[in-house]
Amino acid sequence: MLDYAEPVTRLIDELKRLPGIGHKSAQRVAFHLLKASLEETNRLVVAIREVKDRIIFCSVCNNLTDTDPCRYCSNPTRDRSVICVVEEPFNLVAIEKTREYRGLYHVLHGALSPIRGMGPDELRIRNLIERLRPDENGESVVSEIILATNPNTEGEATANYLARLLKPLGLRVTRIAMGLPVGSDLEYADEVTMYKALTNRHEV
Repeated sequence: MLDYAEPVTRLIDELKRLPGIGHKSAQRVAFHLLKASLEETNRLVVAIREVKDRIIFCSVCNNLTDTDPCRYCSNPTRDRSVICVVEEPFNLVAIEKTREYRGLYHVLHGALSPIRGMGPDELRIRNLIERLRPDENGESVVSEIILATNPNTEGEATANYLARLLKPLGLRVTRIAMGLPVGSDLEYADEVTMYKALTNRHEV
């Protein structure tokens, strides 16, 4: 026997499929939608439908966009000699928030993970290699690849795989520095974070 009317139960079940949404959170969202006005819920429905209808992958960097190429790839002021490789589109947004990076991006849409069935063929690596091909003068515009994958086992495996793939092409391949976050205390750092902090130390 259902706890709620069937449409409500079905809504809760669908909301539970979203990442980070458990049963209780799904219930809260469902009842919020039930209490909201028809105008509010229609705005949500239209926004979801518009995203599904209009958002595509950039043919150059794989970022989510409503124009192709995306606004980063088509921006003439961006530094085309540097490409920052990230796992997901929201990683790109985090880097942009620094307002310091002016190069281009490449979104892999995942990381190497044999357990989840994510191998090199499942990642957007092929068109990254295509972006590095020499021009008509026999030179590549790109001189550096920054590997900004996540600092976890899967991200490290992905960075190592890409480094082995890209270094023979004569490019400078760099990895974002990792270590202690600003404002934290040493006593709370685990051994891996501490090791990275020591390894990535710099002169002052």
